[in-house]
Amino acid sequence: MADNPSMEHTSRPRVKICCISSVEEARLAIDYGASALGLVSHMPSGPGVIEEEQIAEIAAQVPPPIATFLLTCQQDAEAIAAQQRRCGTNTIQICDRLTHGSYRELKQTLPGISIVQVVHVVGRESVDEALAIAEEVDAILLDSGNPALSVKELGGTGRRHDWALSRKIREQIDIPLFLAGGLKPDNVQQAIEEVGPFGVDICTGVRTEGKLDEAKLAALFANIG
Repeated sequence: MADNPSMEHTSRPRVKICCISSVEEARLAIDYGASALGLVSHMPSGPGVIEEEQIAEIAAQVPPPIATFLLTCQQDAEAIAAQQRRCGTNTIQICDRLTHGSYRELKQTLPGISIVQVVHVVGRESVDEALAIAEEVDAILLDSGNPALSVKELGGTGRRHDWALSRKIREQIDIPLFLAGGLKPDNVQQAIEEVGPFGVDICTGVRTEGKLDEAKLAALFANIG
């Protein structure tokens, strides 16, 4: 069990609304209580991809208390840093494994920018993966993709993974943990109770035909409490 009490079970997690596609969607999510927004750059698959120019436009209009996450599939630290500079977000969400450069290099290059690493929970090996990187990043986000496929799944699948593994990871790390993957208004409270994440991350669960759905947003926040 983590020694840091701030990492213990939380009944009211932060909420990240992902796949934001416009300034209007960003404002709607913030109005309902989102404390973080996900802005998806080029991905091999999945929903919500927008151009870097749109990401920069949205990020520039989001008030400072709100975290703006740049979702990137880049695996090179130098390329990730360059992308962040173009987009101007205050957080980087690395959706694939970092293969060139290091988290230390990213932190030195981008002081003040938070680094969140995605771990796709595919089995017990994902627990070891999360523990191995936890001391090097600012937060871990657990999702239900599969980077091993010929066309990589790096998020936005709408699928749940094994929440028992997610809880095991949460109990053993001392940094914030975000939970993603198949969350929606009618299961988010169960996820919070079973995993105890610092934050929950929802994309498809609050959308209808790709558009942010105000009724689903309202239900989500009502069910979180």
